[in-house]
Amino acid sequence: MTYELYYWPEIQGRGEYVRLALEEAGAAYVDVARGPRGSGAMMKMMEAHKGTPPFAPPFLKAGKLVIGQTANILLYLGARHGLAPKTEAGQLWVHQLQLTIADFVLEIHDTHHPLGPSLYYEDQKAPAKKRTAEFWDERVPKYLGYFEQLLDDVSGAYVTGRRLTYVDLSLFQIVDGLRYAFPKRMKAFERKIPGLAGLHDRVAARPNIKAYLASERRIPFNEQGIFRHYRELDA
Repeated sequence: MTYELYYWPEIQGRGEYVRLALEEAGAAYVDVARGPRGSGAMMKMMEAHKGTPPFAPPFLKAGKLVIGQTANILLYLGARHGLAPKTEAGQLWVHQLQLTIADFVLEIHDTHHPLGPSLYYEDQKAPAKKRTAEFWDERVPKYLGYFEQLLDDVSGAYVTGRRLTYVDLSLFQIVDGLRYAFPKRMKAFERKIPGLAGLHDRVAARPNIKAYLASERRIPFNEQGIFRHYRELDA
């Protein structure tokens, strides 16, 4: 089966967590909005009134199934492609971790758009600066410290032990994105999270991920996605 991934064609965004899982699994997929049908095909799916239309991208078409929400998509893919534990308890655990990552992703986004996505960054620079300071003082240590401790507690290379899961792929993306958006702040903070830094490098070196990162399928970070670099926020 060839999956159809629907997400905005210009950015990594939340769709990137799904792309990383598909690439690591070696699964056949089409990034629909980046192809000839463009974003129009994605909007048509979202405007459907029959079946189970998704609220927003990313969403995945798997045969007759249409699955929305990043964590929900990864729950589905993880069980089918060896990217999650086999037990129900293990699958719920990594799903719980992915939902925690989703909370953190929202907080990352809100550093540059604290008053809402409908306003330009230029219209909310002062609140963004205040939000970013609190983010690095309080929220980054809380979230990344939590995942660092999980890595300390296991006797393996990955969050759940010796086998990689989709949560490890997502944590790779978090570290990679923060390095892009906040290079100065992240460089200083990484001394406190050697486990996550090492996890990032192990994931990047995996054959399928390494090939993906070097390919045109990996959209470069840019100023339209979740991870945006604004120099005044990285002071």
